[in-house]
Amino acid sequence: MRLPATVRQSGTAVGSISRSMWSKELERHWCTPMVSAQLLRPFQRRLLAWYRANQRRLPWRKTRDPYRILVSEIMLQQTQVDRVVPKYREFLQRYPTLETLARARTAELRRIWYPLGYNVRPLRLRRIAQRALRDYGGRVPDSYDGLLAMDGIGRYTAGAVLSFAFKQDAPIVDTNVARLLSRYFGLKGQPKKGPIKRRLWELAEAVIPTGRGHLINQAMMDFGALVCTARAPRCPTCTLRRTCRSFPVFTSGVSQGLDPSTRTTACGRGLAPRPASDAVRGGQDSAPRAHKEVPRAPRPDPCGGRGRLPVGLHGKTTNTPHPGRHRAH
Repeated sequence: MRLPATVRQSGTAVGSISRSMWSKELERHWCTPMVSAQLLRPFQRRLLAWYRANQRRLPWRKTRDPYRILVSEIMLQQTQVDRVVPKYREFLQRYPTLETLARARTAELRRIWYPLGYNVRPLRLRRIAQRALRDYGGRVPDSYDGLLAMDGIGRYTAGAVLSFAFKQDAPIVDTNVARLLSRYFGLKGQPKKGPIKRRLWELAEAVIPTGRGHLINQAMMDFGALVCTARAPRCPTCTLRRTCRSFPVFTSGVSQGLDPSTRTTACGRGLAPRPASDAVRGGQDSAPRAHKEVPRAPRPDPCGGRGRLPVGLHGKTTNTPHPGRHRAH
């Protein structure tokens, strides 16, 4: 774990810092102490058990082909899963390889992409294909540096490709993952702000069991999409409720059968009754705002997560361009 700036600058060795001092530094910088085994182990064990029984069956989870996974990740940026599935199949039928995509004509690309929106995305995919052929021997890079050098790929998308295609223990933080981690570990604050954003990425890395990054990442995305949802989380039956620091998220309102306008959260803040879908995967690599076609701006989750993160965890940042947007393989 990276030291807070004040500790690094002091030049004090970690071993010479008392546990109380270290915890206070973390509390002050990241709003939560170090991850304890009492929180971490139940999270991993119960979440993976839930995922084995409840994982979503999505076509991009049936492959380890880096190109196909990259296509799915770009398509899922700020787009609902049920809209992506048919277009994913159509796109790969027409452009089954990097070579065919690199030669694609702009008009045809846009026609096949329609009506997913963010029409800069297929053009970015084509540029990625062209660069992969030119600089990487016709292969999608298998390193952070190589992926981040590609047009339109940020930290989230790079982590998703490394995790789902190459089975590397790479962390990912999309809307659903950010909401789940924020609630479970009791983070307070906005997930896009520096300290909280940094802490979320640290937690996303800390919860990965060695060699099982692709599974835990998919599990977090599905759990955030199906159980730990933005506006109607299933707290009473949640498999993580015994150790969740925000349980119950809803203390009154819909979860108690009351009028939606009276809903409140564990944070003590009111929640407006507007319905919303968790089927959009807004990772930190989302599409640029200039191309955004969503009519309403994303609303912050009052417990520290967000219903949507407009910028670029597959199932799921920027790569700005995740039921939640995807992702699992």
